[in-house]
Amino acid sequence: MKVRKYGEIYQLTFWPQLFPVNCYIVEEQHEVTLIDTGMPASFKGIVDAIKNIGKPLTNIILTHAHGDHVGSLDRLKETFPEVCISISERDNRLLKGDVSLNDDEPQTPIKGGIPKGIKTEPNRLLREGDKIGSLEVVETPGHTPGSISLYSRKTGFIIVGDAFQTRGKIAVSGKLVKTFPFPAFATWNKEEAIQSAKKIQRLKPSILAAGHGTIIQNPENKIAQAIIEAEKNLMNR
Repeated sequence: MKVRKYGEIYQLTFWPQLFPVNCYIVEEQHEVTLIDTGMPASFKGIVDAIKNIGKPLTNIILTHAHGDHVGSLDRLKETFPEVCISISERDNRLLKGDVSLNDDEPQTPIKGGIPKGIKTEPNRLLREGDKIGSLEVVETPGHTPGSISLYSRKTGFIIVGDAFQTRGKIAVSGKLVKTFPFPAFATWNKEEAIQSAKKIQRLKPSILAAGHGTIIQNPENKIAQAIIEAEKNLMNR
C-alpha cells in the first residue's frame, strides 16, 4: 500500500503497479472520514492508516457499490462498530445485489463486480446536496446508477469514485483506456457518465481524486479534454 497526503486528504493505493485501487481518508478537525473500502485485502492497510492519523473514524462513505469499493466494509464495521455507513439511496439497492433498473433510467444492464453477501446495513442513504463533515454529496450517475462524488467547497477537492479514472490517462467512465480498461468495462451508461463528468467540470475542482490512478491537481484542462474524447467516442461507436 502507498499513502500520499494532499492537504487533509490521504490517498491509500493498493496494488499500485498491477491493479491500483484507491481509498481516501479525509481528516477533519476531530475525526476522519473514509471514502470507499477497497477490496477485502485492503482492510489491514486502512486500519493502520487510521491508527497512524490518530483520530477516530466516524464515517464511511461509499461512492458506489462495486466490489472493489466495498470489499472490506463488513470487517471495518466489525472493527469500528459505531461508524456511520453512508451510500446513495439508489446504489443501496446495488449493495444488496439488486441489479434491477427504474422505469425512468436508461435500460442498459448494470455491469461490474456486484457484491454478494454484504452484511452491513447502511445507516444513512444519501442524496444530492447532503453533507457529511466538510464533504458535500454530488450525484454523478453513469458508472452505476447511484454513483456519487464527494466535494469540498472549502478546498475545492473532489473524490469522484469511478466517474473518472486517472490510471494511464484521465478518462470519463466508459471511455476505454487500453492500458487500464477495467473501469470502462464496468460502466453502466456512457451517456449518463458524460453528463456527470460535465457536472464535475462545472464545479471547477482544484484536485480530482479517482478510484483508480493518481490524484490530479489543477485538472481543468484535462477534464475538458477527457469529456471531448468521451463524446467523440460515443458518436463513433
